[in-house]
Amino acid sequence: MIELQPRELPALARWFPAGTPGPAAVGEHALRTGNGRWWADRPVQPRALAVSCADHVMLRGTPDDLTPKDLGPLAHSYIDAPARFHPLLAAAFTTLTPWERMVWTHQAPSTPSSLPRGMTVRRIEPADTNVLHTLGPDSAWITASWGGPLGLAASGHGWIATDRTGTALAIACAYFRGSRYEDVAVLTRPDHRRHRLALACVSALCDDITARGHTPSWNCSTLNRASRLLAWTAGFRLVHEYVHYASGSPAQQELLTA
Repeated sequence: MIELQPRELPALARWFPAGTPGPAAVGEHALRTGNGRWWADRPVQPRALAVSCADHVMLRGTPDDLTPKDLGPLAHSYIDAPARFHPLLAAAFTTLTPWERMVWTHQAPSTPSSLPRGMTVRRIEPADTNVLHTLGPDSAWITASWGGPLGLAASGHGWIATDRTGTALAIACAYFRGSRYEDVAVLTRPDHRRHRLALACVSALCDDITARGHTPSWNCSTLNRASRLLAWTAGFRLVHEYVHYASGSPAQQELLTA
């Protein structure tokens, strides 16, 4: 597949769903923010199109003109694709692991919670860029859909819980921002879990999203009990389930290096 340039994208936006909750908003988010990459099987009148952002990929169209090698750019990603692509995906990568997921939307009030003494929840601001950097590489995923800490800090779409020293303890942000839904992501430092800091950040973010005229959405693995519990407590309710696929290394590369 060939990578497309931003000027080529508006005409192709119709390929991806609009006004849909969950990671399906990745296409809208990439178009709105410029954070993402796009591929097609051909530069003119493509028959297959993919958009990726923060390791999430939506693949649409038909696989008829594609080979396993063509899908190499989608390695090490979470791929959402129609069933007609599945045989090709299985041939394209060394591993292809199905992952059952759940999509929720915000439908009820959040359970009230109080912050521990000395904690503050507020909107993330541009001055918080360095604070986000201190979260370390294992937490880099929380800012990835905005291009990194600077992008999230400047976006106005994140909330943070801090202690008296200004240390980031929990973060919630609109991970994928669509035209109707904004998909929520949340992160809490391991040593500050069970203090309802994540709930406080998510509740503030949901109020913010609602004030923008959008609906908060949530997605998580069916096996992630902690995420499901937090979603329910914050007022989210299940709307549907789906499967995406975690791709490994390109199979063609594996053959060349064997």
